[in-house]
Amino acid sequence: MARATGSWLSGPAAANPGGDHDAQAYQGEYLGLPKTGRGSLAATPRRVAALTIDWLMSMGVSALFLGAALDGGYLSTATLGVWFVLGVVSVSLFSFTPGQFVMGIQVGRIDGPGRVGVVRALVRQVFLAAVVPAVISDIDSRGMHDRATGTALLVAR
Repeated sequence: MARATGSWLSGPAAANPGGDHDAQAYQGEYLGLPKTGRGSLAATPRRVAALTIDWLMSMGVSALFLGAALDGGYLSTATLGVWFVLGVVSVSLFSFTPGQFVMGIQVGRIDGPGRVGVVRALVRQVFLAAVVPAVISDIDSRGMHDRATGTALLVAR
C-alpha cells in the first residue's frame, strides 16, 4: 500500500489519490476548487508579491518603533516579530494580510466553510516563519504549512 505522501524522490505527483499521477487536470481539482477565477488557487507570483509587501511593511513598522536603535542590528528580529503578529492577527480576523489584500488573495479553509480561526492562523504562521515547510509543496502548489492547517491561498477577486 502506497503512502499518501509518497517518497521524497517521487515528487509532488506522489500525493495524488490512488497513485494516479496524471488524472488531475489543473491544480486544485482534487480539492474541489475551480480552475480559474474567484476561489481558485492563487498563483506563485501573487503569493510571493503578497509576502514581499507584508515583509516590507513589517520592516517599516519595525524601523518606526526602533527609531535611533537601528544601529544595534535589531531590525531583522523586530521585523520578524511584527510580521508574525501581523500575520496571525490579520488572517484570524480578516482571512488575509495587507499584502494578500493588495494582491487579491486570501487564506481559505479547504475542509469546509468558515473562518480560518486563531489556532490555524497561529500554526500556519509558525510554519511560515520556519521557511522550510513553505517551500515544500504538493501537486497543488500548496506549501506544507497550508496542508498542515487545512488551508490554501485562494483568489479573492
